[in-house]
Amino acid sequence: MEPRLDYYTASPQALKGILMLEAATFGLSIEKPLLELIKIRVSQLNQCSFCTDMHSVEARRQGETERRLYAIAVWRDSPFFNAREKAALAWSESVTLLPTSNVPDELYTALQAEFSEREMVDLTVAVATINCWNRLAVGFRQQPSD
Repeated sequence: MEPRLDYYTASPQALKGILMLEAATFGLSIEKPLLELIKIRVSQLNQCSFCTDMHSVEARRQGETERRLYAIAVWRDSPFFNAREKAALAWSESVTLLPTSNVPDELYTALQAEFSEREMVDLTVAVATINCWNRLAVGFRQQPSD
């Protein structure tokens, strides 16, 4: 599949805004390894090969195990994720899949049990950010590099 265009050069102003949002996610209250898991799972849901690859590589660089990376797609049935990670993954999936999920109260309750109010907002902003990147990468067919 050939890339359609380079969105960085096509609209530097638009990308500047997204890059500012991305930069803000680096200072959020959510631990970096969990953020990478979230970025991978959301990218999988959005069928974004570029972001899935990039964040899997980054997660490994940060010390994430291959075994857990392989299990992200089946996290509900995997023993490799703790309650905090599962609450974050469930929330991230639901916020990503809004038309079909409607973000049920049970997920919010589970999230509240593991995260502070600030962390819940920070997590949701991180999910929104990776969703934005996914839409650019999928829409314009950005491909993983070698």
